[in-house]
Amino acid sequence: MNRKGIIIVVSGFSGAGKGTIMKALTAKYDQYALSISATTRDPRPGEQNGREYFFVSNEEFEKLIAEDGLIEHAGYVNHYYGTPRKFVEDKLKAGIDVILEIEIQGALQVKKQYPEAVLLFVMPPSAAELEKRLRGRGTESDEVIRQRLSRAVEESVGIENYDYIVINDILDDAVERVHGIITAAHGAPERNADFIAEIRDELEKL
Repeated sequence: MNRKGIIIVVSGFSGAGKGTIMKALTAKYDQYALSISATTRDPRPGEQNGREYFFVSNEEFEKLIAEDGLIEHAGYVNHYYGTPRKFVEDKLKAGIDVILEIEIQGALQVKKQYPEAVLLFVMPPSAAELEKRLRGRGTESDEVIRQRLSRAVEESVGIENYDYIVINDILDDAVERVHGIITAAHGAPERNADFIAEIRDELEKL
């Protein structure tokens, strides 16, 4: 049976640690590819174009939208973010699971186009821990932190639309929970329709 890649959409409050989990997951297991998003925000210290994000201008981003070159896109804290389509579809055909680290609006856009996608929402163990992690970054002003906490209140309303939640308390445990969810998802009947049809056909010929 040929393994088909599936899309895993990972969202979570800013500061919940979703990026850290995904980097650890892709470092430990070679069956995953982390999709690189395009964004109009400026790079943070240490970030490189084409590694963490494709950093583009507003004009370049709007051209991608017009050419249907993005699976999803959304605005977040005064900037655009989007997922390039070609990278994702090439990996899926090669049997690689593609992880899209995007926010809630984009996640629901992806689910409409790819109903077999698995949606995960990463949560901190508590709201106080979320604020602590945001402040611990040391890269953002009090005003931006307040914006992110305010946005978290809005996002919490949409968590019910996800397939699973993962609480990021101990990093290694969270990584293994995510890997277990994805492994189980590969065994779902709706993701194995071709294989089921093939077995039925073989049984009828016996």
